[in-house]
Amino acid sequence: MGPIGWPELVILLVVVLIVFGPGKLPDIGNAIGRGVKEFRKASNDLEDSIRGETKKPPAPSSSDPENK
Repeated sequence: MGPIGWPELVILLVVVLIVFGPGKLPDIGNAIGRGVKEFRKASNDLEDSIRGETKKPPAPSSSDPENK
């Protein structure tokens, strides 16, 4: 089974429109968007915790001549 093409996507959209109605579509879209955003944030947090603190630059020490 391959990826979803344009005909399947149109049929799916029509079925969703019939089931939920045009008034609920913005709410559904917002909920899906929030879910995707939360999933990406959790995924990035997990990736950061697995990789450790290697992405953050080291804090400057007080003996650096540039900080004086």
